[in-house]
Amino acid sequence: MAEYKDYGYFNDQPGHTFFYLQQPLLSLLDKNVNRCILDLGCGNGHLVNYLLEQGFNVYGTDASEKGIEIAKKSNPGRFYLQDLSTGKLPAELQSINFDTIISTEVIEHLYDPQGFVDFCKDALAGKGEIIISTPYHGYLKNLALSISNKWDAHLGPLWLGGHIKFWSKASLSQALTNSGFTVVDFKGCGRIPYFWKSMIIKGRLS
Repeated sequence: MAEYKDYGYFNDQPGHTFFYLQQPLLSLLDKNVNRCILDLGCGNGHLVNYLLEQGFNVYGTDASEKGIEIAKKSNPGRFYLQDLSTGKLPAELQSINFDTIISTEVIEHLYDPQGFVDFCKDALAGKGEIIISTPYHGYLKNLALSISNKWDAHLGPLWLGGHIKFWSKASLSQALTNSGFTVVDFKGCGRIPYFWKSMIIKGRLS
C-alpha cells in the first residue's frame, strides 16, 4: 500500500494545534536571525500565511496536493509540492538560502524521522536553526494515560495516516543531536507542565 499523503484539507483554516503552538513558536523566532524560513509539512499553508502576515519571509512544502492547492490561493509562489523521498527540495526552492526550518506536528507521522532531520540539515546547507513540534510524551503523562486506560484512544490505531512515532524531550533531542544540531531551547505547549499536549524543540547548526 502506498504511503498516505493527504490528511483531509478542505479549507485554509488553522488546525486545533495552532492555538497552543502559536505563541511558543513565535517566541522562538527573531526576524534578525530567522530571515528565510521553510515550513516542511505546511499542510494547508495556514502557519506560513500567518508568519507572512507577521513580517517573516516564509515558504512552505507538503506532500498533500490538496493542501498545497488550498495554500496557493492566498500566496501563490510560496508553496510547493514536496516528495521527501527524492532527498531534494522542489526545484523552485533549491537556489534559496534557508536559515530556518520549521516543522509542526509532522515528525510523528514519518517512518524515517532521522532521515527527515538529515534532510533538514541538508536544506540548511550546514548552518541555521530547526524548530520542530510534536505531541509530548513523558513519564507523568504516560503514567496518567496508563492509569486512566486511555492509550487506545490516545494512539488512535485506526486513524489513517496517524501517528506512528511517539516522542519524549529526550528522544527528539537525540534525533537532532544525531544529525549535528545543538539543542538550544524547549517549550511545552498546551495544558499544565509535564502533561503538555505538544512540545517544541529548537536546534542549531553552526
